[in-house]
Formats: sequence, structure tokens, C-alpha cells
Amino acid sequence: MLEFQGKLAAFEFNHWQYHFPVPEEMATQMIDGNHRRVLIWIAGEGPFHMALMKAKDYWYVLINQELRKKFRMDQKQLFTIGMEKDPSQYGHEMPEELQVLMDQDEEGARFFNELTPGKQRMMVYTVTKVKNPDSRMKKALAIIHHLKAAKGKLDYKQLNEVIKYYNKL
Repeated sequence: MLEFQGKLAAFEFNHWQYHFPVPEEMATQMIDGNHRRVLIWIAGEGPFHMALMKAKDYWYVLINQELRKKFRMDQKQLFTIGMEKDPSQYGHEMPEELQVLMDQDEEGARFFNELTPGKQRMMVYTVTKVKNPDSRMKKALAIIHHLKAAKGKLDYKQLNEVIKYYNKL
């Protein structure tokens, strides 16, 4: 694992502004072709799945509001940041609930695998972020149901309606 000391920085031009700049030599060691997914540890806690991004002048990882609150971050503090390549296929660990459904439903798995890597990652994250196993299963069922009903054409508005329906079951 590579480590560096970093301070939270902010871009002035958009709402995805908070980030940690990553030293160039470390960023280039983490990039493998087009694969820029990394695991990040902040003050020894993690890993957090992130992506290396490039601004005009430097590499960075975005820091969301949840992490800023968790670590009580401001732009004056110095943090020890650990970083290593993310070996996972989807940029998050595949939730067991979704994997079981895909193992059992060939058509649903085919539609999932035809999604772009970013959309696959979003679907995996949608299930992963839920703590309750029953709710995770409902989300996974809703995703597979939606993909099959829509013949693999992901429509987030429709998917949200299907998730609401499954949550009521």
C-alpha cells in the first residue's frame, strides 16, 4: 500500500468539489490501462472504493459528504491517506444477494453483464449501500426484474419505481 499526507481541497466550479490531491507518481502507479479504481484508507480506516480522476494540473480522489462528516474534515487538517489498486471487477464487492440472483437467472445476468462498467458499478453499489439483508435482496430482485422487463435498457426513473414496489413487499 502506498501512503501520502494530504489535505482536503475544493474545486470552485462544481458541486463535486471536495477531494484529496494525489501525488502524480503515486497516481501513475495505480493506473492500469483505463482502470483507475483504487481502495483508499483515511487515517487508517477503510477501504473506501474510489476512482482516480485527473484535473488539468493533478490527480485526485473525490471525498463525499458522508466521509467528510465521519472524519470531521476541514481544509486545514492533514490526513494519512493509504491507497492501493482496487482488484474488484465492479469497483465494489459484488453483494451476495445480487450474485445469487444472477447465478440463478441467466437472462438477468446477461442483461446485467451487457451494461457499461459504470452502470454495473452503480447497480452493485445500489445493493451494497443497504445494510439490511432483506432490503438488499429486495433491491437486487428489483434490479434484475427491471433489467429483464426493459430488455437491458436501464431507466433510472423506472428502476426507482420498481425498487419502491419491491420495498413494500
